[in-house]
Amino acid sequence: MSENVNAHSTPATGSGSRATYAIGIDFGTLSGRAVVVRVSDGAELGSAVHEYEHGAIENQLPGSAIRLGPSWALQDPADWRAVLRNAVPKAVAAAGIAAADVIGIGTDFTACTVLPTLTDGTPLCELDNLKERPHAWPKLWKHHAAQPQADRINAIAEQRNEPWLGLYGGKISSEWEFAKALQVLQEDPDIYARTDRWIEAADWIVWQLTGTESRNLCTAGYKGIHTDHGYPSREYLTDLDPGFSDFIDKLDHPLSSLGGLAGRLTAEAAAWTGLPEGIAVAVGNVDAHVTAAAANAVHGGEMVAIMGTSTCHIMAAEQLAKVPGMCGVVGDGIVDGLWGYEAGQSGVGDIFGWFVDTCVPPEYYEEAALRKISVHDYLVELVEHQRVGQHGLVALDWHSGNRSVLVDHDLSAVVVGQTLATRPEETYRALIEATAFGTRRIIEAFETSGVAVEEFIVAGGLLKNQFLMQVYSDVLRRPLSVIGSDQGSALGSAIHAAVAAGAYPDVPAASAVMGRRTTQAYMPDETRADGYDRLYAEYRELHDHFAGAQHGGSDVLHRLRALRNEATR
Repeated sequence: MSENVNAHSTPATGSGSRATYAIGIDFGTLSGRAVVVRVSDGAELGSAVHEYEHGAIENQLPGSAIRLGPSWALQDPADWRAVLRNAVPKAVAAAGIAAADVIGIGTDFTACTVLPTLTDGTPLCELDNLKERPHAWPKLWKHHAAQPQADRINAIAEQRNEPWLGLYGGKISSEWEFAKALQVLQEDPDIYARTDRWIEAADWIVWQLTGTESRNLCTAGYKGIHTDHGYPSREYLTDLDPGFSDFIDKLDHPLSSLGGLAGRLTAEAAAWTGLPEGIAVAVGNVDAHVTAAAANAVHGGEMVAIMGTSTCHIMAAEQLAKVPGMCGVVGDGIVDGLWGYEAGQSGVGDIFGWFVDTCVPPEYYEEAALRKISVHDYLVELVEHQRVGQHGLVALDWHSGNRSVLVDHDLSAVVVGQTLATRPEETYRALIEATAFGTRRIIEAFETSGVAVEEFIVAGGLLKNQFLMQVYSDVLRRPLSVIGSDQGSALGSAIHAAVAAGAYPDVPAASAVMGRRTTQAYMPDETRADGYDRLYAEYRELHDHFAGAQHGGSDVLHRLRALRNEATR
């Protein structure tokens, strides 16, 4: 474990009345970050990062010989508590403020990261007699082993003509709550029976802070199939599996609006964090969705792409439409009064990381080290001046399956055009371009469904890669705006905390003061855009061919996945 503490030069107090502060905590895939934000203007004064001891658990349970199957990804809730104990007090110290001046705390989480607990919120994996049962552990967002259950959820919904299916682009993902819970029932029914509460980590961490359970409207809507008509019916659940008929009982709880007050910081949580007991704790939220507030993108037509290990595409709109392959459309799901849309790509930064870890020869590492730059930067330098298409490659960005628009995590990646002359940096560039093509496909799905994308705004860690940003602008043939913060999710959570504490009447009012972005930070080059139009046509042909028989294409990728899973077992 390690901490990365960052202090800023912005003064902690303003003129006039005494300054107050909100803290945003962003729980990511491998670490948690706390940021101290001044309520009056959104200035970020100090931050600290705490890396999870166990990270993403993908091969073997901690301290156990129990191995996990293909496409599994778990986490340890003790790592999340450690963020409260370590990152929060370090961020306050880095900011140089008095903890007594903090008025609220807000949190966001990856989603769908979900766990089984007892009635009091105790994770089942923390019970001595269950800690060696994989299904007792929290399932991380990128746990994709529930694809067979997702397939059944979708097939039965289509057979029954369930009205909610269209609100999720026609398919429920294996990443979401229902598929993961159905997998628990079918593979370890005893763990399912012991599960009193099936809860998003976004809500569980708020439970730890306040001592009381709450459920946020965002995760319930996007990840839990909750619509204006409630959850899916008991009859539908019974058709999925008779043992699943009681599943809603494990979810059911009043839903709280985003920016609302979930409760007050308990004495125990105050001791963990060093913050005052009784301060406001905001309703939980998703890392992508809170980022819209940080970019002041809470109005119709502003699509925010939060680009990191994966990419989430978030947008509010006045109209309701059924967009094929979207992750969902939820009333008030991003901001009150508007429909909130979500789509995404389940692998982006993860793809680049995989390539560097597995496909780059040692001499590239040696040269990068000599030049004191990352291997990623070295690969970009080698290829950034090539003309579009010069590498002769096109790739499908499906290393972690396809979240949107195909909603199929049994798909896998394809690279076409390699020869004995192909260099590693050329494949790397093709992978960057593939992720941009995937985003273009998503935007097309929205706009052909009548939901206009008027501005495209980028947030997340990949903002640092200027070459990648320019590729996206050229591929999309549109300007890119960029968020004015390096830690948009944590800032967004702090904005929600300020609203929960009563400093602002609602999220748009707080976002107008505390959020920020730079418009037209990247502009498309017409010549490169023309070249990318030609490459994108090839991408679309591959995309549609390898999408699977249900989309009129080939099932070869599904057959390969089945062979792999059979051999692994």
